[in-house]
Amino acid sequence: MTTPSIPSSALTAAGLVGGYAVARFTGVRPLGGAVLAAAGVAAGRTWVRAGIPQTAALAGIYVAAFGLSHPLAKRIGAWPSVLTVAVAAGAASHVLADAAVAAQD
Repeated sequence: MTTPSIPSSALTAAGLVGGYAVARFTGVRPLGGAVLAAAGVAAGRTWVRAGIPQTAALAGIYVAAFGLSHPLAKRIGAWPSVLTVAVAAGAASHVLADAAVAAQD
């Protein structure tokens, strides 16, 4: 029997939203970055179980989502941008990792 864990899709989305929220409300951007990194590492534990190619792809998607949220925010606003990239990255994490790992268990 495996220990219940938080799906990587939830960690991915929470890292992007939580990292932004912490940076915004504390005014300490490195603290928001620490939240983003911690959630990425936690999600990465599931990604690795799905395989190295999936891990590489999802790490790239996670970093790209963070980077793309900035120019997107100029067009649609900060919170809508963060929520958009969080949903997209979380969906990718579900498809590429969570579903594959669930099938293994």
